Amino acid sequence: MSAKEHKRELKFKVCGMCDEQNIARLVELEPDFIGFIFHELSPRFCLRLPEVVIPEKITKVGVFVNKSIDYILLRSDEFELNMVQLHGQESPEFCSKIEGNGLPVIKAFNITPDFDFGKLKDYESSCTLFLFDAAGKNAGGNGTVFNWDLLQNYHGEKPFLLSGGITPALAKEIKNFSHPLLYGIDINSGFEIKPGIKNIAKIKAFKNELSA
Repeated sequence: MSAKEHKRELKFKVCGMCDEQNIARLVELEPDFIGFIFHELSPRFCLRLPEVVIPEKITKVGVFVNKSIDYILLRSDEFELNMVQLHGQESPEFCSKIEGNGLPVIKAFNITPDFDFGKLKDYESSCTLFLFDAAGKNAGGNGTVFNWDLLQNYHGEKPFLLSGGITPALAKEIKNFSHPLLYGIDINSGFEIKPGIKNIAKIKAFKNELSA
């Protein structure tokens, strides 16, 4: 399979959605995942259930940072989430308990030059996907790009989503980036009009460019 063919199969996740009309327009683009953030310190914190019909083929992901299992399960039930993204210091055992409740887990890691990829081995049996993000003052959504070359040090078995400061200008770099376990990309602040409101036209153009 050529690199170009591989890029056409990349999954597409749009995170930080909370506005009903904005979500309805995004749904028309048929992303693979839509992320809802349940972290009070985020300007994209999802306060209430959007009254939007989201097709079953779109996976609804709840993003949590160091929350209790009870809180995660409550929000997952309330928002009818299909998947959970853990963006804090959650242990492999914690991830396993979430998956044991029928919720696949995306475990996020902030990548730095000295990041120890060896520690991910303990998470492989308790997570469905990894997400590699840039490090910053916030748990996520820092709007910065990390050095993707660092991912050549990742030799695990779990597929991952690429995240961290992705903007429309990075389409070419993403198409040229190669890793056997790259599963998809995660976009957020780089496509926003303001926190929580995405520029749907930019997302559409970016999605089309990646698949071209």
